[in-house]
Amino acid sequence: MSTTSTTTSHLPPAAAPVATPAKDRPAKNRILTGDRPTGPLHLGHYFGTLQNRVRLQNEGMDLFLVIPDYQVLTDRDVADRLTEHVEGLVLDYLAAGVDPSRATIFTHSAVPALNQLLLPFLSLVSVAELGRNPTVKDEIAHSRQAAVSGLMFTYPAHQAADILFCKADLVPVGKDQEPHLELTRTIARRFNERYGPVFPQPRTLLSEAPLLLGTDGTKMSKSRGNSIALRASSDDTARLIRGAKTDAVRRISYDPEGRPEVSNLVLLTALCQGRSPYEVAAELGDGGAARLKAVATEAVNAHLAPLRARRAEYAQDLSYVRGLLRAGNARANEVAERTLAEVREAMGSPS
Repeated sequence: MSTTSTTTSHLPPAAAPVATPAKDRPAKNRILTGDRPTGPLHLGHYFGTLQNRVRLQNEGMDLFLVIPDYQVLTDRDVADRLTEHVEGLVLDYLAAGVDPSRATIFTHSAVPALNQLLLPFLSLVSVAELGRNPTVKDEIAHSRQAAVSGLMFTYPAHQAADILFCKADLVPVGKDQEPHLELTRTIARRFNERYGPVFPQPRTLLSEAPLLLGTDGTKMSKSRGNSIALRASSDDTARLIRGAKTDAVRRISYDPEGRPEVSNLVLLTALCQGRSPYEVAAELGDGGAARLKAVATEAVNAHLAPLRARRAEYAQDLSYVRGLLRAGNARANEVAERTLAEVREAMGSPS
């Protein structure tokens, strides 16, 4: 079971904590990860990366959490309810167990030096390489824009800037994000070869559940309306799981290749209960889809109940959330300015 679901929490003091200077942090791996502020985080995020983030933080690693608000515009014409979504992400992070005294939470629009890295990074990759990125292709296919913007093609390079500005060397992601990490490594390697050693080549850390399906049997995604939000009520969770796609075979089994939708609910139950999916399937036996959905609903609601309670508690004091962002933005700016200075020196640019 995740450590994020076994403890109760209380609201922290109203004043935002002061970010610990980088020189005072332990000399361990630096982690960079984050989520676009396009809506509430869901179970795919939680089991895909959030649990890993909290675990790494608790092991003493230097955790940077970027909220890439500029990137909201990659697949839509306008950024709707941006402030609400940014603050909602911070609430989800805190509820899941992210500790702001040990993590740096920031928005990349508030870090100008980070965004300046995009230009030299784009010079290191071809248009063809950007267009071949499978995540870009997927985003284009599901784009909400009247026409695909040029920003869409800069998306992978912008993610590389998010990762490399703080010289992250470990990035927890879902399996579908691996191509972005490969391009980030390519950019880091080409920069170092052309200008001298500045950037590490970050490694990918996959979770035990790198990809959960949505209720329609496709990838769980905020934009596809097939996800179960962490903040969803118990009743909404039950309704969504009741509507999840399964099959007509009464015997429950865990067979991700042959029975992906049924296996997805079995896996979700197992993750929430801290058990093997094969054990869950064997216990359900001939219970059929109705029994599977009832057990999955009970497991999800029980697992998320403490998280949802913590989130509601934090939501009572949004001034604390805003203070956290100010502190995180301040530290991210200090780190980005140092990196940009190194880049300028390596490239021979005037300071």
